[in-house]
Formats: sequence, structure tokens, C-alpha cells
Amino acid sequence: MKIIAILLLAVGILMLVFRGFTFTREKKVADLGPIGINKKENKTIGWPVYAGAIAMAAGVFMLLPVRGKRKIN
Repeated sequence: MKIIAILLLAVGILMLVFRGFTFTREKKVADLGPIGINKKENKTIGWPVYAGAIAMAAGVFMLLPVRGKRKIN
């Protein structure tokens, strides 16, 4: 359980630092025999800031010790 909490904490911090990422995709527009026309598109994937904060808070919450009543037999 601690490993999942630490991973959530790390992912939450990374999501707050890096707001998203961009990659290039090549798309075929036309193919006219030996001549081909391709188009490069930049795609951006982003996430809201609160998603990183929620992941980070969940990781911290999972790391907190559980304080419950212990039953003595």
C-alpha cells in the first residue's frame, strides 16, 4: 500500500510540474503514385492542475497512519 501511495504522490508532483506534453503525428493526405503528400500535426495532451493536486493529496492521505480503536482480548 505504501508503494501505491508513494507512486501517487510522485505522479501528482509531476502532473503539477509538467502541465502536459506535445508530440508530432504524421498523417497521409494524398498518395498519387510515386508522389505522396504527408502532413505533420502537433498534438498536445494536457490535464487540469486539480488532477495533480488530487493525486498528490490521495498519496499523502494513504501515507497517514491509521488511528483506530484497538480491541484488547
